[in-house]
Amino acid sequence: MTDNSDSIGRAAIALVYDKIRAHIRRTPILDLSGRDFGLEHFPLHLKLELLQHTGSFKVRGAVTNLLFREVPTSGIGAASGGNHGVAVAFAAHAFHIPARIFVPEVCSPAKRRLIRSYGAELVVTGADYAESLAASNEWMRNSGAMAIHAFDQRETLLGQGTVGLELEEQVPNLDTLFVAVGGGGLIGGIAAWFGGRIKIIGVEPESAPTLFKALEAGRPVDAEAGGLAADSLAPRRVGEWMFPIAQKYVERVILVSDDDIGKAQETLWNATRIAAEPGGAAALVALTSGKYVPAKDERVAVLICGGNTTAVDFSR
Repeated sequence: MTDNSDSIGRAAIALVYDKIRAHIRRTPILDLSGRDFGLEHFPLHLKLELLQHTGSFKVRGAVTNLLFREVPTSGIGAASGGNHGVAVAFAAHAFHIPARIFVPEVCSPAKRRLIRSYGAELVVTGADYAESLAASNEWMRNSGAMAIHAFDQRETLLGQGTVGLELEEQVPNLDTLFVAVGGGGLIGGIAAWFGGRIKIIGVEPESAPTLFKALEAGRPVDAEAGGLAADSLAPRRVGEWMFPIAQKYVERVILVSDDDIGKAQETLWNATRIAAEPGGAAALVALTSGKYVPAKDERVAVLICGGNTTAVDFSR
């Protein structure tokens, strides 16, 4: 495995941010205390990336790909559990580019509706993300379209890293950040921005421990791919681009249960009226489950990374 992580750092992320900032939202911070969730007091900050265009951080990487790569006339394609596909469809619509999005059967109805709403062609195929990716790759080879990978691509990581840039400006004295992990594009980009200056902890479902198993093995390996958050946190393995960054800068990974993810969604709604999808709330579980107990006055942030859920449905 080639270590390309040196090409993903603060200077490159700052350059990307200057170019994409007109096309994304600077998402807000909600300042709380651990007591808001029935925990001991500690300063707690939620980075509300679910308020990004399309309901997740994925727009950052999608727009970065379109602005920093040459797009063929045949357009673009992507495979996704859901949120990346929505983001690519949104970006393609904004730049008037044809797009075809491949999603697995576990992709939620909410995400399917959003993809279609931006005018992209939607192909539902495969039981999981890996099978959709294989179908997408075959179509890409035959069509000449440009692939935008959900997590294993330099431009994607650079775009997601802009979350870290914003967060550092908004909470300059941060000690610890919790980030949900699927393929690792988000935590990889953020970890590259901070470069070890704060403690970054990944949070994964027990049913999809991709980064946990990769760190154990010393390389990306196949892991289980299922559970409550399967449409956002369940590729079979983490990306090659992000893994060396994780080895350097991610302190550890906490595994959490589907039951605790569901409880965290409910707790988040009850305490703040924020409706997060399972993957979007997963990082909070490290705290609400008691698997991580902050020290007194430790300044903690949690990235609430997605809100494409059918928990709130106004389609009736």
